[in-house]
Parts: sequence; C-alpha cells; structure tokens
Amino acid sequence: MGAVPVTGRTRVFAVLGDPVAQAKAPALLNAEFARVGADAVLVPVHAPTARFAEVVTGLQAAGNVDGLLVTVPHKLAVCAHADELSATAALVGSANALRREPDGRWFADNFDGIGFVRGLAARGHSVRGLRVALAGAGGAGLAVAAALLADGAERIAVRDPDGARSAALARRLGAVWPGRVTDETAFGPVDLAVNATPLGLRASDPPPFAVADLAPGTLVADLVMEPHETPLLRAAAARGLPIHHGIHMLRCQIGLYARFFSVRRTRKI
Repeated sequence: MGAVPVTGRTRVFAVLGDPVAQAKAPALLNAEFARVGADAVLVPVHAPTARFAEVVTGLQAAGNVDGLLVTVPHKLAVCAHADELSATAALVGSANALRREPDGRWFADNFDGIGFVRGLAARGHSVRGLRVALAGAGGAGLAVAAALLADGAERIAVRDPDGARSAALARRLGAVWPGRVTDETAFGPVDLAVNATPLGLRASDPPPFAVADLAPGTLVADLVMEPHETPLLRAAAARGLPIHHGIHMLRCQIGLYARFFSVRRTRKI
C-alpha cells in the first residue's frame, strides 16, 4: 500500500531527539498509518537539548499535533511536560510517548521496557531467571531494567558513566524489587548484557562495556538501532557470542504506539 497523502486535515505526530537522524519510528509508524488508512503522519523533529522545553511547548500548542514520541536524550525531561503519567512512566521516571487527551491534557507512557522484553521473546529469549548487566541508567535503561525485573530476571547490575545516576536507578527500582538490582563499577558473570546508552551511534564512540570480559554464551543486546550492526554487536559476534539488535524492540513497540495513539481508519480506501 502506498503512502497516505498529507493534507490540511492530517493529524500530526512527532518524534523528538538530539540527534534524531537515526530514528526508525517514522518509517515504521507511517507504514502502520498507511496500512489502516489513518489520516496521520509522524515526522522527525530535531530538538536540541538546550531548547527542548521550547520545542515541546510549541508542538503541544499546535492544534493538529496529537502525539509525541521521544528518543535520546529526552525521556527523563519530557515527564515535566505531561499532565499525567502512566503507572510505568511514574515508576521509572521517564517516558517515550505522549498523547493529547480529548480534554487537551497530555498523558505520558513508556514502552521501551515492554518493547525490549517482547523483542527478546520474539527471538526466542526468555528473561526469567537471567543475570543481567545493564550499561546505561537513563530513560531507556530505567524502563528496560524495570521490565526485565517484572518479567522475572534474577538480578540486574547497572553501570553508567554518571555514577550518581546508576545509584539512583538501583535505589528507585530496588525499592520495588529488593535485593535484585545493584549499581556496579564492573560486571560479574551474567547471562545477558545490554547496552542502553547512546554509545554506538557514532563510529568514534567507546564501547559501553568490554565483550572480552563476558562469558561464552552471554547474549549481547544493543538498544542502538542505527547502525544496525553496532560496534558492540560486531565485537560480540566476532567472539562467537549471540547478539540481539535494537530494531527488535522498536518493531514490538509499533503496535503499542498505534493503540496508545488510538490509530484507526480515518480515510475512505
């Protein structure tokens, strides 16, 4: 099915990031809009960190903007622009989707964690009982850690370049899952190692962790989607470790986003 034409009646959604060129959501969600005949379009918006509040406030003021998706590094900051948070967003303190409610209020949710866990399951990986090493305690890391714990991961060790942030994640989630999440400077033996940092978006980025320190059979997952084969995943594959690409998380989020935004047929086909 071809692309749905954009008209003056088209409802607008935006994905915000800094950078945003790597975003895969526009292609996938616009395909879903076209599939169901929705008169809607998702566009990428580069929202520089220093001007993020201005960008969000402006988009929320536009009468034909019905929703926002949020990517790195804005998932924590965007919560301040929501009138109400879902239970998940409130638990982890971050959001990656906001919708305009019929009364004009903005409701925020976070689908990173459930998308990541469903993406693993779709590739045959259960998280129950796993020992997990998580690099990154930002918005995505918080959501992924919570979803892994809720789905039965045995324990999670988290590390972030900002030690205060990893300690805060351990405290926040440790209050819900006592004894199952710790902040670490070095990872011990694990079954699953996850990169939830932006490291890998640029070829010059240092690795989020050393794959040489991982035991044989450790599954290495990267939330970075562009490039598809990140330096971390290439290094892991070269050592014979199983790998899991970032795109699997997003593919499992598309249906969730469509339901969240109440995407439905609005054109005669």
